[in-house]
Amino acid sequence: MTETTASAPVHEKAIRRGDSFTDLLLSWRLWWRHSVCASVNQADVIEQRREEAVISARYLFMLAMSAGIAVLGLLLSSPAVVIGAMLLSPLMGPIIGLGFSLATGDFGWLRKSAKALAIGTVISIGFTALIVALSPIQTVTEEIAARTRPNLFDLFVALFSALAGAYAMIRGREGTVVGVAIATALMPPLAVVGFGLATFNWTVFSGALLLYVTNLITIALTATVMARLYGFRTNLTHNQTRFQDIIVIAAFMGLAVPLGLSLNQIRKEALFSRQTSAAISDNFPDNARVSSIEIEFEGQPVGVVATVLTPEIAPRAQELVQRRLARFLGEPVAVSIEQFKVGTSATAAEEAQLAAARAQAQEATDREIRDLVELLALVAGVAEDDVLVDRDNRRALVNAAPLDGAELLAYRELEQRIARRVPDWSITLVPPARTLPEITVTEDGPDAEGQRSIELVEWAGTRIAAPIEVTGSDDDVLQVRRLLAANGLATVPKEGGSPGRVRLRWAPPDTPAVDLPREEDVEPRETP
Repeated sequence: MTETTASAPVHEKAIRRGDSFTDLLLSWRLWWRHSVCASVNQADVIEQRREEAVISARYLFMLAMSAGIAVLGLLLSSPAVVIGAMLLSPLMGPIIGLGFSLATGDFGWLRKSAKALAIGTVISIGFTALIVALSPIQTVTEEIAARTRPNLFDLFVALFSALAGAYAMIRGREGTVVGVAIATALMPPLAVVGFGLATFNWTVFSGALLLYVTNLITIALTATVMARLYGFRTNLTHNQTRFQDIIVIAAFMGLAVPLGLSLNQIRKEALFSRQTSAAISDNFPDNARVSSIEIEFEGQPVGVVATVLTPEIAPRAQELVQRRLARFLGEPVAVSIEQFKVGTSATAAEEAQLAAARAQAQEATDREIRDLVELLALVAGVAEDDVLVDRDNRRALVNAAPLDGAELLAYRELEQRIARRVPDWSITLVPPARTLPEITVTEDGPDAEGQRSIELVEWAGTRIAAPIEVTGSDDDVLQVRRLLAANGLATVPKEGGSPGRVRLRWAPPDTPAVDLPREEDVEPRETP
């Protein structure tokens, strides 16, 4: 009896504490509904969101401009240009409209927003893919690579940015949306998707697409939650609202799984990089310096290439490092360590590091030359030993083998095509002595077609060591010879032929050239 009487006040106090918490929660909800939600002009907010979530001429124009700026910034690896594309942010309107229409149950608005978003996405990918396909630059830059491996942190960035953006739109603080557009970066990932499509790079394509979908879904669903939180009127029933909540949670969980796996992979790679650096350092003296470490995680097995400047060569270092890393990773690792013996002074180490850098630059140059020689030999139809390369002056020369059906124009186009691929080199492709074109001449000199023929003859004549026979009327021959002589070509005049057409052909290499007559020795042509 005593125990029951003693415990009764304790139980009553617990009930009172529970009642006070319930009252506090109820008062907070009343305050939120009457003081915060009531201060929002829902009709005005919805009207503004509707205007930004439809297809219009302005929307399509800003979409194309944003996509173009984004892909050019990515190709140039210019963060400033990429940020310029983020500032336009034409896709934010349909995405936020998607979120608000979900919250209010306005399925007509939902269809319009989804249509604008789908068309905008397709246009952006197609336009950026077209620019990349026409661009001479198609390398994966740092700005492109940064958007191919989304992780869980990207989800949180999109979440927090979307919370700020939805709040700014609801409370009428539109300026904040600019910062949200930069943080979520919708257009640059789409531009990377277009890059992956144009270059048939599935890794780039899929990684950037996952980042874009992550930002899109996170912003839309966060806008839905914020609209519900601020009490926007809805046409949904209680069961539909509960189903909507389940969909939102499931979507976030579905995104979190692959992004979490990606983040875990990045964590493993960072940990392996630290272990690699420690393993290499532990096998060399304290005054040794690790000049560079390159890790290829995509290879099978994982590859490690390192350069070490050390006062003492460690003959078993590569074997010991490989064994230690294989134990840590649980699978084979290919390790290559290049050691440079240096003195113990800091100056000697710096000099050795410079020497290693020069060696790497030399290796890159050698690789470039090998690729160029292989290309020239393939195009010219000769062996690689027949390609002459002047490394210091960056010049290359090759004598092309006769190709069936190929005229001089085809050889010139081949030379120009190679020159465009290696703009830092001077390329000379010597063609076989194929038939020279005729030159059509008027009283004022060669016509347009004749001028193009003259340019082709000049190109061939500077490469083939043989004089050129020029046959035609005296005046026409003289005009053509003077044009060719201006480029240092030796010519031999021949009589015959009708006026207005000059025939050219290669003379035997030992044929002596004929000097041009002086101006005063040439009789002026009589005017009829």
